[in-house]
Amino acid sequence: MIVNVYKLKIMIDNKSVKIKKGAIKYAALLLFLAFGLSKVGAQPTNPNDVAAKEIVNAMNGSATEWNNGNLESFMSLYDPSATMMMPTGPVGLDAIRALYVNKYFNGKMPKQNLRYSDMQVRLLGNDYALLTGAFTLYGNNLPDRSGRYSLVLIHTKNGWKILHDHSG
Repeated sequence: MIVNVYKLKIMIDNKSVKIKKGAIKYAALLLFLAFGLSKVGAQPTNPNDVAAKEIVNAMNGSATEWNNGNLESFMSLYDPSATMMMPTGPVGLDAIRALYVNKYFNGKMPKQNLRYSDMQVRLLGNDYALLTGAFTLYGNNLPDRSGRYSLVLIHTKNGWKILHDHSG
């Protein structure tokens, strides 16, 4: 079926109404603007992207806390039931804190600053994620020390928390 837009007629209340060529172009333009462009700023948000952003932001925030000497704030990223893999096997939160205090801090300040890089998030369902990446301890006239890590995180009412830490 071919419709000649120059001679389009419609029926309104059983009366024939002619529509002019310019009115059709104007209506088409309005429809395009209303429906076509409305989608430009309203892209659907991928839940994976949102979770990854939250996790990366939490990690970067924890590095800032470390660098400012706020060990307790840094430790708040760990879930109370968190474990860390050590050469002797997994240890709990108290041993994790003791490791940081005894090996990486001089009193209230860290021996070196911390930064994370190469962070890759893989969701393991709705409330769990695997985060892999690299860390670097740097500064204070000490040689840089770096390594890789894998973290299992859980999504809680207080945000993403580390459930298991395997760093080396």
